[in-house]
Amino acid sequence: MTDATPPQAEPQGFLTRLATFVIRHRGRVVIGWIVLLIAVFAITPSLTGDYEADYGTPNSESDNAQKLIQDRFPGNSDETVDVVYKSDAGAESPAAKERVDAFVKDAQKEEGIGDASPPQVSPDGKIAIVRLALDRPGWDVPVETGENLIDDAEKANGEGVQLELGGSVIQEAQEGGDPAGVGFLAAAIVLLIAFGSVVAAGLPLATAAFGIAISTALIGVLAAVVDVPDWTTAVASLIGIGVGIDYSLLILTRFRTEMHEGREPNAAIVEAVRTAGRSALIAGVIVLIAVLGLCVMGVTYLYGVAFATSISVLLVMAASLTLLPALLAFAGRRVDRLKIPGLGRALKTGGEPVRARKWSQGVQKRPWTAAIVGTAVLLLLAAPLFGIRLGFPDSGNDRDGTTTRAAFQLTEEGFGPGASGPLLLVGDLESPQDRQGLDRVAAAARADKDVAFVAPPRVNKDGDAGIVLVSPRSSPDAPETVELVNRLREDTIPSSAGGTEVLVGGVTASLEDQSELVASRLPLFIVGVVGLSFLLLLFAFRAPLVSLKAALMNLLSVGAAYGVIALFAEGGFFGQLIGIDTEVPIAPFIPVMMFAILFGLSMDYEVFLLSRVREEFLKIGETHQAVTEGLAKTARVITAAAAIMIVVFMGFLASEEVFLKLMGLGMATAILVDATIVRMVLVPAVMQLLGRMNWWIPGWLDRLLPHLDPEAEPSSRPAPAPAAGGS
Repeated sequence: MTDATPPQAEPQGFLTRLATFVIRHRGRVVIGWIVLLIAVFAITPSLTGDYEADYGTPNSESDNAQKLIQDRFPGNSDETVDVVYKSDAGAESPAAKERVDAFVKDAQKEEGIGDASPPQVSPDGKIAIVRLALDRPGWDVPVETGENLIDDAEKANGEGVQLELGGSVIQEAQEGGDPAGVGFLAAAIVLLIAFGSVVAAGLPLATAAFGIAISTALIGVLAAVVDVPDWTTAVASLIGIGVGIDYSLLILTRFRTEMHEGREPNAAIVEAVRTAGRSALIAGVIVLIAVLGLCVMGVTYLYGVAFATSISVLLVMAASLTLLPALLAFAGRRVDRLKIPGLGRALKTGGEPVRARKWSQGVQKRPWTAAIVGTAVLLLLAAPLFGIRLGFPDSGNDRDGTTTRAAFQLTEEGFGPGASGPLLLVGDLESPQDRQGLDRVAAAARADKDVAFVAPPRVNKDGDAGIVLVSPRSSPDAPETVELVNRLREDTIPSSAGGTEVLVGGVTASLEDQSELVASRLPLFIVGVVGLSFLLLLFAFRAPLVSLKAALMNLLSVGAAYGVIALFAEGGFFGQLIGIDTEVPIAPFIPVMMFAILFGLSMDYEVFLLSRVREEFLKIGETHQAVTEGLAKTARVITAAAAIMIVVFMGFLASEEVFLKLMGLGMATAILVDATIVRMVLVPAVMQLLGRMNWWIPGWLDRLLPHLDPEAEPSSRPAPAPAAGGS
């Protein structure tokens, strides 16, 4: 066997030169990463911004309504903290009023809390709501305000009075678990089981930890520039942990395999970076393309999510290609030290992967059967997708025992489900006639069959703007509420306003506007991500059919994930397994974010497998055997990498946020089916059916495509794989 380090007289690719440089300067590379980590943590605190996000939809009717409220009603926004209380002696009894008045007085001392509305009392007189207006958008209110209000509300309970709080500020303050910490711990356990060595398991963890620590600090700086939701660090960290450990695992496994086959440690490092590093580089770029595709959605807070996740992926990818090889150069043959008895069978480098080879041969003997059965299973998993209900969950979907859910239930008991998400009709009153127009709109809304309550118009002190609060009969996430919003905008207001400009706003209307925007941009987003990923695979493998197959199979994986989250979102038996005890609508941004993340991550295993198949094909020039060997030699590492990714994403279940639970479940499902049904069944079956057509490429296209292989020198480009199997 030839040595992995090419003679100096031969041209070397970028990754070979990078690995050689890292080996020679291993100490400086490790010190450089340590210095970077220290510098980032020393500098970034003074540059860090607040985690906040505008969940509104730019230039929508609800967004314009909010701006009108902020402009004409200083010290108020269209959001509130709802103080909901119940007293068997009556909501207006002296005991209840004393407790609630004291709470409201203290609450108005907290930052972000503005005026208090008069109590709205239920028909039976036992339940009432006081709405505390926010003097700024909810995302600008400090989380400490919500925490203090929750503490004060607990103290106000007693002597026959139950006091609960609702609103986005309170939801943000409700504590949840740490999904990143849970995911990292789970990944460590899987690595120990797979490698059976503390050193071997520790190297991928250390590599990912460096990248995640630095990226987390930089995301704080990003928050000073763009809107970054407070849950972004959890998403970015979990994705960074997953891909960082995956890429490190791929390189480390190839390094151990090369040493087992007789290479010296330095030569094994070069070969691992040249081959497995190439796969990691291509996979990482596809993840970046997919995640940055979120920017086309036109939703401001998704920009922050896209940029933050990209920072995390870039840093863990860089650490995998530089820090890990440097650590391997120090470890050498000691990489398997500190072994744990009984563990390490999953990634054992000795012996032939007999079972994987036999599996592949079995699939390739009956390719049509395997392809049909595999596709049928994926379509079956995707079937619940047709009953998916998109929308934004309301507080009734919060975890049982939280004050927001209790407030929702009290509100529903006293006023009906719609009172927890009122609509705001905001009128621009430039003349007395406009005030009459707003009154007519209020009367028309009151007559609507889906409206439970309409408050008298509230006019600002200048008399040039008015607000009418409208409570629907149905809950904020119900289809009937969406229909009411559309009917008010399209029929009720135009027919009764008489020329007065009246806008439908409020949180419920804002969420509906965002749903419509996301739905309108989704086709462009999917086409863009799939198209760019297809082109990158085409550049990397120069095989149109293989690239097209990869894109289509990834769509099947994502579809299966959508079907699973639709099933669990229905509540019932499956939902209760992850803490969802009521039917939950799926927020429109969840499928978008899942598509971006999953399409990139699912491509990891495609690239891992295809790179090895291509490598074997270039050696033996025969497709059947190349597929068998490629699958056999990557089966263990793909299985281990998928197991790590699955347990990392299951860490999302530790969150109190329903949408994070569903995202984690969906992404874990997609990785599971991708690493099993797709990579172990569909890929070998379809490649067997295509035969030599796998590597076919028209001559004109081959000449047109740029050569982006990081191991190919421009002056000495090797013949492409299709030529070796040419037609």
